[in-house]
Amino acid sequence: MAEKKATPVHQDQKSELVFTKKNYQLLLISMAIVVFGFILMIGETDIYDFRKTLLAPMVVLFGFGFGIYAILKK
Repeated sequence: MAEKKATPVHQDQKSELVFTKKNYQLLLISMAIVVFGFILMIGETDIYDFRKTLLAPMVVLFGFGFGIYAILKK
């Protein structure tokens, strides 16, 4: 019978990670922006305050958008 030869595993090939250090840094920054947006929503002031109804949701959405950018950046 024919013998099957095992293909050698090359040590030269390095496993390339999907994300770089810069991606992780940007992702952490985006998470901090989202947390900051939620902190802006906290408070005992009027529920219809500008900070709670407009500013904080915009900051949170910007943080999520920045997170998407951090994931897709090459």
